Amino acid sequence: MSDKIKEFLEVPQQFIRDGNQFLTRCTKPTQKEYLHICRAVAIGFAVMGFIGYFVKLIHIPINNILVGGA
Repeated sequence: MSDKIKEFLEVPQQFIRDGNQFLTRCTKPTQKEYLHICRAVAIGFAVMGFIGYFVKLIHIPINNILVGGA
């Protein structure tokens, strides 16, 4: 019975240990790193936006031809 209790209590302790280890490794990014990340995210948004725009641009005429449009 005691082994089961120890095993049950070991899981949250391991989780807390792993969480503390993760937080000690985390560091705040420098301004240069932050700007680099922001630039990469903005480029990603732009690329995905253009892809969505062109897919929509191609989809509307094809849909009108297939459905017959009003």
